[in-house]
Amino acid sequence: MTDIRYCLYARKSSESDERQAMSIDGQISEMLKIAKREKINVVETITESHSAKESGQRPEFNILLSKLYEGKFNAILTWAPDRLSRNAGDLGRIVDLMDQGKLIQIKTYSQSFTNNPNEKFLLMILCSQAKLENDNRGVNVKRGLRNKCEFGIRPGLAPIGYTNVLKANRISTVEQDPQRAPIIKEIFEKVAYQGYSGRMVKKWLDDIDFRTKSGCRMPLSKVYVALQNPFYYGEFQYGDKWYKGTHKPLISKTLFEKVQIQLQVAPKQWNKQLFPFKKICKCGSCGGSVTAEIKYRRTKANQVNTHIYYHCNRIKKYDCKEPYITEEELIKQLIGHLPAIKLNTKYLMAEFETEVKRLQHLKATVIDKFTPRFELTQHNTGADNTDKVSSSQTDIIREYLLHVLQYGTPEERLKILGGIKSKFELRDRQLQLIS
Repeated sequence: MTDIRYCLYARKSSESDERQAMSIDGQISEMLKIAKREKINVVETITESHSAKESGQRPEFNILLSKLYEGKFNAILTWAPDRLSRNAGDLGRIVDLMDQGKLIQIKTYSQSFTNNPNEKFLLMILCSQAKLENDNRGVNVKRGLRNKCEFGIRPGLAPIGYTNVLKANRISTVEQDPQRAPIIKEIFEKVAYQGYSGRMVKKWLDDIDFRTKSGCRMPLSKVYVALQNPFYYGEFQYGDKWYKGTHKPLISKTLFEKVQIQLQVAPKQWNKQLFPFKKICKCGSCGGSVTAEIKYRRTKANQVNTHIYYHCNRIKKYDCKEPYITEEELIKQLIGHLPAIKLNTKYLMAEFETEVKRLQHLKATVIDKFTPRFELTQHNTGADNTDKVSSSQTDIIREYLLHVLQYGTPEERLKILGGIKSKFELRDRQLQLIS
């Protein structure tokens, strides 16, 4: 008579589909009672916390099969057939060992399977049934999640600023977190209206000791995740589809889109980007310098629009609340100040003469209007405005300055602004002449 040596195998998946299954300790306790009652020789116990959905993915189960093949034991004691397999691959390996005579018996709590055609067939039916349950459960879960999305409820954990609430009908909904929602709304406003970067938001949150639901400080990566999450204006994406949420929006879609513009980062092109209006302006709130940055936005037609924004560099005062202004608006306001600003007329006249000689196709509105009234003369560039100029020369200088501001390149604007002696400050998106 063949000596039967058993290996007790206990498994419990940590996944949600098997949370109701008996624990590993419970399985071992029950099977040891059977072994004692029926005088079963258990030579080894193998336990595992792993899903059996996919073939060959359980390390301890693979060891079990290897030891069966090596002859260290020739039978398995387990709670139920689905503890061994819930997929066709692992089931095939078990049956193959039975066909080879390496596995003599599989004993469960209520059944026993040997190398008998009928018993092997029953084993395969039971394990296949477990696989069918898995497959059906996956289909049902996905259908349930889709239905939840159709009702406007986003599956999963609510983002920071919201909290999951389980209603009496056991339907989970999302409501605003009264403690954190106002803070999340404020970080959107700081980015959109005050030009805060992600790092500035992170520092502000740390300064006010903002904490997540788990009691931790919000990391920089989570700050960016929150700022790019459309859930806050009432929509969410699940799979490839977009859904309208039933939760109360925290911000407007317009505010969200402004934040996305602010978060776009221009490619690093050191010493290539020129922002000519930085040197003539200062911040009207803190007196610090003004900087500029380029933002890119892709349209629905898949075209990329470029926007230049000027704002306080916040070096002098980190939390300066002065908002940004677009370059187009800044130029428009600067043109309005042309009659009152102080000019280095000699410098600008020399630049104009050079421009006329180099670009014969300069706007006819400038050349045709003033050439008959003014004869070009040579001046030394860079000299101070010590010589008096006629009213005709002043008119042509201002018209030339207007032309470059409207149609010039950044390089041309930077050069021509060297002839403006007045200074400006930016306050509430308004350019104010200060000298």
